[in-house]
Amino acid sequence: MLHALDAWMPMIVSVCIAIVVGGLGGWLTRIGPWYRSLAKPSWQPPDWLFGPAWTVIFGFMVASSLYAWDAANGIGEASRVIVLFGVNIVLNIAWSAIFFRLERPDWAFLEVILLWLSILALVLGLWSISETASLLLMPYLAWVTFAAYLNLTIVRLNPLTARGKSEPSASLSSP
Repeated sequence: MLHALDAWMPMIVSVCIAIVVGGLGGWLTRIGPWYRSLAKPSWQPPDWLFGPAWTVIFGFMVASSLYAWDAANGIGEASRVIVLFGVNIVLNIAWSAIFFRLERPDWAFLEVILLWLSILALVLGLWSISETASLLLMPYLAWVTFAAYLNLTIVRLNPLTARGKSEPSASLSSP
């Protein structure tokens, strides 16, 4: 019985991590008055679409991690899989905290660049272990590319609010 559980353990761990990360990201995402007050581009998807999109992306991430873990040869490659996904998970959660909890789209844009680079590192770092694992991350890379552009656009449309100010400072107002 224990041997059968060992075979399922990578899937159990990957799914649990995805649920925790997705849940934490959802909890950090506050669609409240501050967010609603932001000017957003007309091409932004409706808010309800983000949950299903992230669910699909996390599904691909779980599959990618399982392919990579299964294909990893030795402790070196297994460690690479863990480190690459670990860094990415931290950056994924950090974006929601910075954008929604700190209400700093400008900082979140800088952070999303790091998130994007971590996804690229995953794609490139997993390629030699499992091409399938790498390819499964392409929708994630595409979505975060789109999200980064959306984030940048929100910063540009809300120059004062995006910098953590709710109103113009005295130095910016006319005398």
